[in-house]
Amino acid sequence: MRDTRESRLLLVLLIAIAFALITVDIRGGEESPVDGARRAAAAAFGPVENGVAAAVDPVGNAIGAVRDSGTRHNRIAELEQQNAALKTKLGSDDRNRNRVRELDRMLKKSAAGQYGIKGAEVIAIGAAQGFSWTVTIDAGSNDGIKRDMTVINGDGLVGRVTTVGPDASTVLLANDPDFTVGTRMEKTDELGFATGQGSRPLSVQFLNGKAKVKKGDRLVTFGSSKDKPFVPGVPVGEVVRVDPSGGGLTRTVYVRPYVGFTKLDIVGVVVQAPREDPRDMVLPKQPAKPAKPKPTPTVTVTISPNGDIVDTEGNVVGNIHESPDPSNSPDPNGTANATPDAGTAVNEQR
Repeated sequence: MRDTRESRLLLVLLIAIAFALITVDIRGGEESPVDGARRAAAAAFGPVENGVAAAVDPVGNAIGAVRDSGTRHNRIAELEQQNAALKTKLGSDDRNRNRVRELDRMLKKSAAGQYGIKGAEVIAIGAAQGFSWTVTIDAGSNDGIKRDMTVINGDGLVGRVTTVGPDASTVLLANDPDFTVGTRMEKTDELGFATGQGSRPLSVQFLNGKAKVKKGDRLVTFGSSKDKPFVPGVPVGEVVRVDPSGGGLTRTVYVRPYVGFTKLDIVGVVVQAPREDPRDMVLPKQPAKPAKPKPTPTVTVTISPNGDIVDTEGNVVGNIHESPDPSNSPDPNGTANATPDAGTAVNEQR
């Protein structure tokens, strides 16, 4: 397109329309008038993102190339393809092992909390229909996924489902500035609300402005009415800093989330809430504190004028004159020169 006055006016008009739609969407919140268009976009872009994710899978590409090489290439090309596939497979073994470990941790978390989950894979970062901290997963309404379901992984709370298509869904991550979740502190049960701050720690405000909070305290989700959008007991994070209230009614507490939002892969959508609140059972076990060193016992003895060594109970345990060590013999002034062992205090009785 040539750079004309009409083209520039069209560009300005399109930008104005885009900002108007964003403003309407933000003000509309959960009942946004463009929500239908967002769902349509999820239904349209979900399969495309899924297809792109499958297309860039090196193992899948290599296997497909080997499978079709017999009809498209000669023998030399086929051997080259097989060799490349083997190299790719060897290179992906570490990733596969990591994914198996992630899946194992997530299954253990769901078992500890009695969550019924639907496993899914992150196929895109950042939704095609928005500008928030979101990811797209390869599970949708055909898999039983619904809006406002809790999403977890092997570390803790990932986010909640916001848009559902037939084969893909959008998840709003817990570090998004528009994300808020009710929290409960481990042991003390102090309640608060955690809000995302992007790449910074979560900001938490407790209902009790005088609640005792210290670095290292851990938080879990409090749970929502009818378990939507949040089920209870999901690990949220650990307190890293507490700001003084400064005379206000509340204090701001900063919590480092357990989940690494920049390296998500395998996640689980909670499709069935637990029958009972798991409380703190899903939190990882605290490392055992090192045992305090036992104090070295100290024995106090007394040397009598005749050279007897007497312990605190009055028992004679020796005589300095019987020691073969010449350093233990009394000096000319009548003072005992006995050298006690380590941990032994000696009192001279005159």
